[in-house]
Amino acid sequence: MSQSSSTLHGNILTSEGWLLGELKMVDGRIAAIEGHPVDPDDNDLPRLLPGFVDLHVHGGGGADTMEGGDAVATLAATHVRFGTTSLLATTMTASQSEIRQVLGDIAHYMEAPEPQAARVVGVHLEGPYINPGKLGAQPAEAQVATIAELDELLALAPILLVTLAPELSGHHDVIRYLSEKGVRVQLGHTLGSYEEGVDAMAHGACGFAHLFNAMTGLHHRKPGMVGAALAHAEYAELIPDLLHVHPGAIRTALRCIPRLYAVTDSTAAAGMPDGDYKLGAQTVTKCLGGVRLADGTLAGSTLTMDQALRNFVSLGLTLEEASHRLSLYPADFLARHDIGRLSVGAQADVVEFDAELNLLSVHVGGSLVSGESYVSHA
Repeated sequence: MSQSSSTLHGNILTSEGWLLGELKMVDGRIAAIEGHPVDPDDNDLPRLLPGFVDLHVHGGGGADTMEGGDAVATLAATHVRFGTTSLLATTMTASQSEIRQVLGDIAHYMEAPEPQAARVVGVHLEGPYINPGKLGAQPAEAQVATIAELDELLALAPILLVTLAPELSGHHDVIRYLSEKGVRVQLGHTLGSYEEGVDAMAHGACGFAHLFNAMTGLHHRKPGMVGAALAHAEYAELIPDLLHVHPGAIRTALRCIPRLYAVTDSTAAAGMPDGDYKLGAQTVTKCLGGVRLADGTLAGSTLTMDQALRNFVSLGLTLEEASHRLSLYPADFLARHDIGRLSVGAQADVVEFDAELNLLSVHVGGSLVSGESYVSHA
């Protein structure tokens, strides 16, 4: 059987640092990386980075995950244009019947995914197990989780990440149960205290949803859930659109949380013009670079991962560190060591940028799916 093979040339970000040379892709995997150490600022050749891994995606291209049907295909095809090569389709708080229908639709899509799209690696269940007093832009259908109910949901689709409020009755047992099953649990949409956050981490919670947003804030005599994250977390997700979180707060989190990583928390409005869009059961409006409910509440974002990269660099991060926070760290959070890195044997998911950080091309599993690339074929 013949092999499909192609080679990319440029400044390659590897686990050992930057190499100037060639990255060979064979049958969807990275087969070889050859070159010599380089400072990419010394030349104008493309910067080859691992494809971005977005663990919080509600929509894009006018489609919302909760619409089911073809919505996941649309959002996956939209986000790949901006460098996302792997993502978690993310749900909203809704009735159990709605959530079950959507989970079935996501699982169905994953069985026969579109080839020219980001890889949907699983589901992020955001809600309904959140605090009704900290809904943010979530609909008012919050509820308390039970292990029996979660077992039924887990049977419908590969749920890899659950966001919940730890202070709700019985949720410590739920956190422990999910963690023992290999499901990542993060804390969010919560009115929990610092102590409740630390206790939840002792029971197995290992992340925080859109850090600073929809959680109790930091005060020097009442450190809140933000304080628990800053003092104890190894991982947390953050929306670096420079609208959800002030640059100063982002810099604080970068100093405190070793593996802070970016998510878009993107809505159907991502990649679309200003106007009205759906976010679960609600209507949201895109304008002035953001997405809001009618009362002005921020409701997800229009952020794309290529812009997240540029935003991190604008805050003083090196391109290497910014890349880690968009690819390596979220992949490691899921314990997926075949994505989020450029190394032999990993998925051939590669994004090419020029020296000004304009996105040139996106490769998923070795196939060029967006843009134009200087690539040779064998």
